[in-house]
Amino acid sequence: MSTVAIFVDVQNVYYTVREAYKKNFDYNKFWAEATAGREVLVAFAYAIDRADPKQREFQNILRAIGFEVKLKPYIQRSDGSSKGDWDVGITLDAIEYAEQADVVVLVSGDGDFDLLVKKIRQVHRKPVEVYGCPQLTASSLIDAATEFKPIDERLLLGKR
Repeated sequence: MSTVAIFVDVQNVYYTVREAYKKNFDYNKFWAEATAGREVLVAFAYAIDRADPKQREFQNILRAIGFEVKLKPYIQRSDGSSKGDWDVGITLDAIEYAEQADVVVLVSGDGDFDLLVKKIRQVHRKPVEVYGCPQLTASSLIDAATEFKPIDERLLLGKR
């Protein structure tokens, strides 16, 4: 059985799925698809902690599915801008686990990850599957992936 390392950019998935479909991503359906016939080496879901009870409930659902949830505080700057992304953390973890996994799965549409995907494929010679909303995923990330798996109706909460 092959091993898989999964890295989910929760904020990116939330906002792109909401914009593209006005629905929510179904993490259970995704888990079933991404792990079918595979042993999970690691599965990280990277989220921003705003100390909100609904978010804590969602994070507990992710844990129940099998994800380790990594949280970073939401930072509101004095100029009104905000900071809350996990790009460096996702990159460091993916580089760390890529050598051990047979397959790497990245869930994000963020084009900043194209370099990471290329590096894993070149250095570790591992396939990288990228899940993202087709219309909101950077073409450079789609091109870098071994396989692009569109987030579409099959991976959304609610009726088809």
